[in-house]
Amino acid sequence: MSGSGREFGRDLRVADFIRDELADIIQRGMRDPRVGMISVNEVKVSKDLSYAEVYVSSFTADTPESREALIDVLNKASGYLRTELAKRHRMRTTPKPRFHYDELVESGPRLEALIDKAVRADEEASAEAPAGAQAGAQAGDHSRSENGDTDGSA
Repeated sequence: MSGSGREFGRDLRVADFIRDELADIIQRGMRDPRVGMISVNEVKVSKDLSYAEVYVSSFTADTPESREALIDVLNKASGYLRTELAKRHRMRTTPKPRFHYDELVESGPRLEALIDKAVRADEEASAEAPAGAQAGAQAGDHSRSENGDTDGSA
């Protein structure tokens, strides 16, 4: 049972290592102008350490076409990147990197804005509701007192 916990920890350590080293290799070692400045956001390593799913983002890739081109360039350079990774560690195998564009980086601020908008709408609705409820309750009390229903004498 402790072996599975150790494997899980190893997956995370390998993923962290690959994330850090790939970011360095891409920033310093790649001379392709199409890559530009990118961030390696997350790496998920397969259980057998044969593949590494690498999630990247770029501020310069602002259209779907440029994002697709960036991922295409990185995936075509995966052999070079794997070789460079292999030079930096002592593991028996080096996971093959497969690159994906991380859409969460772009959708995060948009989702936060939607959440903020919903919270403000709820706050405005709750601020208006008690005032409306109090006015309705006062009007209801007033009409009951005119009818004499609340004093119990009827």
